[in-house]
Amino acid sequence: MRADSSKYSVNAAGRRSLPHHHLDQLSLQLGILLSLVCALATNLGFLLKHRGACAAPAVSLRHPIASAAGLFRSKWFTIGLLVAIVAWILHVAALALAPLSIVQAVISGGLVFLTVIAERWFGANVGLRQWAGVGLTALGLVLLAVTLPSGGGAHSSYSLAGMIAFESALLVVGTFLVLSPQLGSHEHHGVMLGTAAGILFGVSDVAIKALTGSVGASGLAGLLSPWLVTCILASVIAFFASARGLQKGEAVPVITLTSAAANVTAISGGILVFGDPMPGDPLGIVLQSFAFVLVIVAAALTPAPLRAARTAA
Repeated sequence: MRADSSKYSVNAAGRRSLPHHHLDQLSLQLGILLSLVCALATNLGFLLKHRGACAAPAVSLRHPIASAAGLFRSKWFTIGLLVAIVAWILHVAALALAPLSIVQAVISGGLVFLTVIAERWFGANVGLRQWAGVGLTALGLVLLAVTLPSGGGAHSSYSLAGMIAFESALLVVGTFLVLSPQLGSHEHHGVMLGTAAGILFGVSDVAIKALTGSVGASGLAGLLSPWLVTCILASVIAFFASARGLQKGEAVPVITLTSAAANVTAISGGILVFGDPMPGDPLGIVLQSFAFVLVIVAAALTPAPLRAARTAA
């Protein structure tokens, strides 16, 4: 049987290759797959870090080196951090292949993995509310897949003015929430720290997305960018804020708001800064917007009870 040659194009050397739109689709599909694996690793790492943080000495932003040493002496926190590093590498790879808003929408559905892992491996009891979140996430991801534009590339180009405004504004907001002295005696201090950490993780994700485009165009020289400094600064502050938030607040709201804030920040950055694609027809726009809303709402419904992890620690 003769192979179908309609999907191939011939380059200058006379060799057949896939057209750009097919390559874009393959890139998009691989980016989504890496995002799913990243979501699994991220939530496993989060559960392990939560167990380790509860067993570690109290984190103090005034003594970062001693606080970091105390966290790393906790076996479970160190293992969780190693898993989180693997998840971060998968995240960077996904951002290099797919639009930022799509990657973050898929990762935000990873709280489904949090529910299953917490129940099976960490002894948590999952209620109807959590499983309702699983259903909403599944529906949101199906709608998202159905409404994806056919030409979704990596979308690493951005407006410099928009990037500066977005990153600097949210970096200031996140840092203020972490350092504000008014939060010291606040009854929801842990939740506020989790929200701040999520915003800063989102700032880091947007900076990483910009760096993937720079490295793709200029090689390693693309790392000589102010966005590398932004990424490192936001990540370091978020690291301590997240660990302290897990120590001071209840695990469920802290993890939920960290995840929700990170995904809302990154998805907003994808659309506002990088111009991530939306469907061209009104129905597609409504369905894709609804899909994003479903996935994010599911992130608020899905978190598993993590008291068992705190007890084990």
